[in-house]
Amino acid sequence: MATAPTLGRQNVKSVPVTATDAHERRKDFLSETEIAALLDAAKNGCHGVRDPLLILAMFRHGLRVSEAIGLRRDDVDLDHARLWVRRLKNGLAVEHPIAGDELRAIKRYFAIRTDALPWLFISEREQPLTRQSVNYLIAMAAERAELAPVHPHMLRHSCGFYLANRGYDLRLIQDYLGHRDPKHTVHYTRVAGSRGLPRIGSTTQKMPTLGCSASNAPIISRGFSFLQDDGAHEAPRSPPT
Repeated sequence: MATAPTLGRQNVKSVPVTATDAHERRKDFLSETEIAALLDAAKNGCHGVRDPLLILAMFRHGLRVSEAIGLRRDDVDLDHARLWVRRLKNGLAVEHPIAGDELRAIKRYFAIRTDALPWLFISEREQPLTRQSVNYLIAMAAERAELAPVHPHMLRHSCGFYLANRGYDLRLIQDYLGHRDPKHTVHYTRVAGSRGLPRIGSTTQKMPTLGCSASNAPIISRGFSFLQDDGAHEAPRSPPT
């Protein structure tokens, strides 16, 4: 039995869709000027000691919001100016140096605390901060600073771009942010290169390898009006095996 021909049927080729890079879709980091404005605005909020310290720590140490609210008092070594960062998402835990300005801010925050709770950042109800509360306080600081909407993860991205923009070594940025896979770090260095900034490996702004002297390690504080740095920095140290 013959099959009736199908009328009007055509072979239509699908048009390939080129994915747009996430960074090109929308800006997901803050400039140094915007970070400074955000810190200044946080000073004028209801928690003028805690909030700017939280924002500064999230930016300077590239913290995810869950990593920030999970910090404990005993993660801070005041005597040796060190912060132990437990990375999430299977990231590498690492010990970061604490700059002099940040160390003073931590001491000021501890000085106004009357509790003996283990968490580094607490709410008015003496409970650890929640993701929602961090989202809110950062959004409010951004609004006071007249910035576009800011979400907490932008501070981590800002840390990565800050280092990459200065041509710092890819491997050290990877270690500093706790990335196990370098493909997550390449995003920062590729975008920095496309913007005509120093490329990774540049002799002008190359970050030293782990174990280098304190004077040449990454500095994420210069030029900010809120907190000026006057302390030495060292490269992050990986946890003991």
